[in-house]
Amino acid sequence: MNEIKWHGAENLPAKSYTCGYCRKVVGPDQGFSEEPKPAEDYTGHWIYICSFCRQPTYFDSVQQTPGAPFGSDVASLPNDVQELYQEARRCMTVSAFTGAVLLCRKILMNVAVSKGAVEGEPFIKYIEYLDAKGYVPPDGKKWVDHIRKKGNEATHEIKRMWQHDGEKLITFTEMLLRFVYEFPAKIL
Repeated sequence: MNEIKWHGAENLPAKSYTCGYCRKVVGPDQGFSEEPKPAEDYTGHWIYICSFCRQPTYFDSVQQTPGAPFGSDVASLPNDVQELYQEARRCMTVSAFTGAVLLCRKILMNVAVSKGAVEGEPFIKYIEYLDAKGYVPPDGKKWVDHIRKKGNEATHEIKRMWQHDGEKLITFTEMLLRFVYEFPAKIL
């Protein structure tokens, strides 16, 4: 990757954040700010330049853009499940919480099919398949069913999902993916 050379960057107060591009915790003190700078009620708009990958991150008084994906990477996923999981995590970086919830629901279907369920069945059949075949951890049926129910709300109701909904579902989905794919792959 070629290093980007930013022109006109200025010294800013150092800011610690997780870069949405390289996912490293950084603390740059270079970037760009509003001109002219407002008086003491200044809430601020800044662009910081990551000290590791040199990519720009925009900050206002409310959020970071792009934000860091919520959750953690999971190893040994099939490609389609991996792509959906990463997409759900990226939804959180742009406050697309309903999208994240919908994707977590879709991941359940893809996991079931990757483990042998018949494609095209009613959605509840995928949950039943995962449970019957032992892919749901002990005492995990409630949180897998929570993913299904919240996903159903997002799909079938005129209801917006919120940040806590997306975070909870990604956390539950991550644990299921570790149980189904990552942990078994560690002993092979």
